[in-house]
Amino acid sequence: MTLKVYLSGEIHTGWREEIIDGAAGLDVSFSAPVTDHDASDDCGVAILGAEDKKFWHDNLGAKINAIRTRKGIEDADVVVVRFGEKYKQWNAAFDAGYAAALGKSLIVLHGDDHQHALKEVDAAALAVCQEPRKVAQILQYVLTGNLPG
Repeated sequence: MTLKVYLSGEIHTGWREEIIDGAAGLDVSFSAPVTDHDASDDCGVAILGAEDKKFWHDNLGAKINAIRTRKGIEDADVVVVRFGEKYKQWNAAFDAGYAAALGKSLIVLHGDDHQHALKEVDAAALAVCQEPRKVAQILQYVLTGNLPG
């Protein structure tokens, strides 16, 4: 069995690499949004032209990024959504809801401090983890039937 995993959410830490490294040797392919913050923010105006108002600058970028995100989530078997400590990832909440609405297997990753705010997101998930290594262990179990050891 091959799993396609989309890694969504927070872009300021190395959590994606931890999961990818933890899944080494497993039949998993990973995809993700653009994690270069400046490129992600500015893709709309870089491609379609400058905007005078910040709202429209952000709107253009958000829509172009949504093309990649929606395709990644739609193609995925498993969607992992990380909510980080430093910034509010409202787009991650959308990604989690979109994945759940499509019936995707959803794993949510966040610390205790987000538990109350994300209770509805957590309720839609098949697993809620606090550490990226736990996500890798879930993938290992799903693919091999073996418990981490």
